[in-house]
Amino acid sequence: MKTAIILGLILLTLGWFANDVYSLSYDKPTIFAVRNVISPADRIKDSQIVVYEDKIVINIDNANWANYTATYSMDPFLDIGATGIEVVPKDEFDVQIGDVITYGADWTEGLVAHRVIDVGYDADGWYAVAKGDNVSCSDPGKIRFDKVKFILVGVLY
Repeated sequence: MKTAIILGLILLTLGWFANDVYSLSYDKPTIFAVRNVISPADRIKDSQIVVYEDKIVINIDNANWANYTATYSMDPFLDIGATGIEVVPKDEFDVQIGDVITYGADWTEGLVAHRVIDVGYDADGWYAVAKGDNVSCSDPGKIRFDKVKFILVGVLY
C-alpha cells in the first residue's frame, strides 16, 4: 500500500512537470517559463531626465498621468496603486507592438490599458490588436487609431 501511494505521488509529480514543460508559451505561464512579453518602444531619452539632489525631473511634452483599477488584466505590470505617465500619440506610426496603450473599447465602459500585440491595415485602415499581459486571449475586435487615447511611457510604483 505504501509503495502504491509513493508511486502514485511520483507519477502525479512527473505528470505535473511534464505538463509544465509541454505548456511553455506566452499564453500559458508556467513554473518554468518566463513569459516573453515584447517590450514597449523606448520613448524617454536620457537627455530628458535631470537628476537633482532633492528631485528628479523628466521632461516629457504633453504628458498625462493615470491611475489603474484592480482588473488584474495587466498584473503584475500595472495594478491598483501604480501611476502611469502617458502621452497622446500623434499618428498610427507612434503605436508599436509592445506598447501599452489606453483606448476606448466598445466592449466595456471606461478606458482599457493593454499591450499592443499586433498592428496592421485592412479595408478600413490602420488597426491594432491588444491583450492584457495576464489574460490568455486578445481583446475583442480591432482597435482603430481614433480609439487610442494614450501610450504609456512610464510607470511609478
